[in-house]
Amino acid sequence: MDWQNVINLGGGAALAVVGWFARQLWDSVKELKADIGDLRLHVSETYVKKSEVDTLRGDMEKRFDRLEQMIARLYDKIDAKADK
Repeated sequence: MDWQNVINLGGGAALAVVGWFARQLWDSVKELKADIGDLRLHVSETYVKKSEVDTLRGDMEKRFDRLEQMIARLYDKIDAKADK
């Protein structure tokens, strides 16, 4: 076997490996595109409605009002103790 055959076999093997790797990348990109399409569909179907956000905002405001009242009572107690 001469050197030309060795080089041809080595080059052919290298190109086969590169081709296999490129095919794997191509398949992965196609799969990711499909996943992104599914994600877009899922996100568009399961968005938060304005009424739900308003309800949540109202609940949060009630809780923050309650926290403000509790903090105000704590400050009043601290001021009452400091005055004694």
